[in-house]
Amino acid sequence: MTFPMGLAGPISGLVCGVLFGYVLQRGGLGNGCRLTAQLRLQDWTVFNVMFTAILVSAGGLYVLELAGVMHAADIFIPTTFLWATLLGGVLIGVGMAIGGYCPGTSVVGAAAGRIDGIVFFAGLIIGVVAFAGIYTPITPLLGAAAGPQAQTLGDLLGLPAWAVLAILTGVAAGVWWFTRRSAASPAITCAD
Repeated sequence: MTFPMGLAGPISGLVCGVLFGYVLQRGGLGNGCRLTAQLRLQDWTVFNVMFTAILVSAGGLYVLELAGVMHAADIFIPTTFLWATLLGGVLIGVGMAIGGYCPGTSVVGAAAGRIDGIVFFAGLIIGVVAFAGIYTPITPLLGAAAGPQAQTLGDLLGLPAWAVLAILTGVAAGVWWFTRRSAASPAITCAD
């Protein structure tokens, strides 16, 4: 399957990235206090936006597979490397907790002209360069403890795709109900 209008590779990635950034900004995720409020379980905007994106993507892939447009085997599913995942999760999690930005939202914040977003985007660039500098020595750590190889959540749990979609939809509905019920409490205000 190719991207519409003959666009491919980096150009289609750039187009999809700009569209994703637009959705993040419209969802209010270009502001660092949203992420920190999510980590404090006080503002569920991040969860709602991201989980909706996951459901739309998963549902879209499922419908495309049912329609015969694409096959599940056409999707690249990387192997999970547990130590690399743990290390990356800790480093990104600490950065998110301190500054309120993940890599994607720091780009959105920077593009929106937010000073904190620009600072964190610069930090992201510095971090990428630093990581490239130490990549070779830590390669054994990054390739250690291989987890499930090319398994979807359905494969891992032994469930059909429709059941996984139903469970994810149930989780999203449950969180939406819980967060709407508790919406009577004072809302987090994020200065723009």
